[in-house]
Amino acid sequence: MNGVQLGARFSLATNRLQYCGPADAEPLLYRAITSDSGHAEAARALSGFEALMPYLEMIAEKHGRKPFDAEVVEAYWVGNPLLDAFEREDFARLLSALVRRGLPRSMAERLAGRLPSRPLPHHLFHVAFVGVGNVTGHVPTTLVNMEACRPAWAEVVDATDEHLLVRGPTLVRDQERVAWGPVVDRELSYDPQVIDHPRAGDSVAIHWGWPALRLSPTQRAALERYSRLALDQANEAFVPATGPVGSRTAPARTRT
Repeated sequence: MNGVQLGARFSLATNRLQYCGPADAEPLLYRAITSDSGHAEAARALSGFEALMPYLEMIAEKHGRKPFDAEVVEAYWVGNPLLDAFEREDFARLLSALVRRGLPRSMAERLAGRLPSRPLPHHLFHVAFVGVGNVTGHVPTTLVNMEACRPAWAEVVDATDEHLLVRGPTLVRDQERVAWGPVVDRELSYDPQVIDHPRAGDSVAIHWGWPALRLSPTQRAALERYSRLALDQANEAFVPATGPVGSRTAPARTRT
């Protein structure tokens, strides 16, 4: 699977919902996922996703790669060691790039003053730190939307020709923090052209209620590890390290 195909898997659901990306991107992304053609057209469509490209460009530049290199795309959506080298200065430049894509300048300035010690250019960090929909303005940053937008890992418990029963952790509020909550079962529809012959015991990545990718054991471990790191860093940015809980609410609500 190349980087365009991987990026298309995670971007298709939000484009179908008209939350981000060009209005005509869906068929181009689906073609790239399900066939060995149309990758250049899908890459151009992905380049129009408002928040995506600044992250891919930053990761690529840091490591001397191209934005649609498979490991670059995997780093953002799943997680891998390409994320380990980033510091506050890198993310300050990223915020400027997000302003050019639609993030309000006042919000970027406020976020720049709250950067944690080791910000991660991972999608969950974007969801929890920058906020769901704060670049496009199409989606409010609520806990429900944070849960839907993060790339979530889950184990397949049962599979039919049209649905998967999956089991995985959820996000909850814990005073001012967003924390890991209970493991729950969910039934989701899936596309057999995208997830071929799923079986109980498989691990899948889910984005906006859509099973986007069957995860290898290595990818499953990486998604869990980097998701936990990303949430820790987002909480560091918005929660005082010491002292009583103040009047602020959880991170999602402070950016709504």
